[in-house]
Amino acid sequence: MRESRRSDCPISSALDLLGDRWSLLVMRDVLLRGKSRYREFLASEERIATNILADRLVRLEASGLLEKTADDPRSGKQAYHSTPKGKDLIPLLLEMMLWSAEHDPQAAVPAVLVARLRKDRAGTARMIRDMGGIEPFLAATDNDESRIAFRLYGQVRTGAPPGT
Repeated sequence: MRESRRSDCPISSALDLLGDRWSLLVMRDVLLRGKSRYREFLASEERIATNILADRLVRLEASGLLEKTADDPRSGKQAYHSTPKGKDLIPLLLEMMLWSAEHDPQAAVPAVLVARLRKDRAGTARMIRDMGGIEPFLAATDNDESRIAFRLYGQVRTGAPPGT
């Protein structure tokens, strides 16, 4: 990706790749929300511009976090899927969600997810990775609260108050 590094600091290295305004949101959409097509990314509530989305997809693919596949060769439509390297970001994204739930009362984080993360961060991250996102994970908890929470995720603020 980058030809030069600012430093050998691991945080600086991660920021060189993911520190812009959009890259982690694209990875969130792929890893946690199951999005894979260009139009699906454009439909996200943050409303990324088409030129920025195209640039971020190229960057994330070049860095080995995403791979592009010819989903339907006849139509030329392509899909983006996470690589194993990209899936390694799931714990980071979940920690960011948990931090937001604890420090921003308006953060849209399903309470059932917050509870599961507090109980077993690594196990929850593994399950979300294996199941392909938050929706199947919440559905697997098999209770009405989690299904309702997912429907609200990203639309209505459902985060638990700090310290709960």
